[in-house]
Amino acid sequence: MSVETEPQPLAAELVGTLVLVFFAVGSAVLAGEFIGSLGIAVAFAFTLIGLAFILGPLSGAHLNPAVTFGMLLAGRMDLITAVMYWIAQFIGAFAGAALLFLVAKQVPGLSTHEAFGSNGFSDRSAVGLSLGGAFVAEAILTFLLVFVYLSVTRSYLLRGHDAIPVGLTLGVVNLIGIPLTGAGVNPARSLAPAVFAVGAALTQVWLFIVAPLVGAAVAVVVHRLVHAQDENWLSDWDWQRVGRGRAR
Repeated sequence: MSVETEPQPLAAELVGTLVLVFFAVGSAVLAGEFIGSLGIAVAFAFTLIGLAFILGPLSGAHLNPAVTFGMLLAGRMDLITAVMYWIAQFIGAFAGAALLFLVAKQVPGLSTHEAFGSNGFSDRSAVGLSLGGAFVAEAILTFLLVFVYLSVTRSYLLRGHDAIPVGLTLGVVNLIGIPLTGAGVNPARSLAPAVFAVGAALTQVWLFIVAPLVGAAVAVVVHRLVHAQDENWLSDWDWQRVGRGRAR
């Protein structure tokens, strides 16, 4: 059975993205005024580290369409698998955002309109970052995250302590990015809360879908330049295909 037809990796991506949105984005929505940007960044880091440890060997714990896009461009996944990952990630993100929205509505005085952990630029940026600045920031921050994913792995999967650098990187990305744009770097994480926040959050969300994909593409190019000596190995995906070919 090929990877793209196995339900386990797709279930891992769906559940993992759900948990990431509910707990990490939830830290901003439900506790942001108490824990601040540092606390939110730590929540993102610890959530991804925990999920990567348990889901990394199953699906790679991408939990982010930009990471999957990077794996696709790097030749570590085929298009069918990547598309199915994206579907699972977006379903998980919307499910997590829906659950978070239900909880948020039970908190007296908590407004979700144009907020709800969504991302933004101009007047929706804490520092008033322009559209162009937000695009560059999101691309660079996503570049770092995808570059680390590609560098610590030799396939689309995470194994063992690979979870630590990717989780810490997401924490750093949020620590820097929260004042700038709210730190999207994940099209699924950005789109789902924006749909529930509506208003300007929804009209600006296009940037937080496009810029991370650009950053992921740049990460693939830079990784191939920096780690050219590592491009001779076959990834787990390639080994599986070779093995199936020999079996025939």
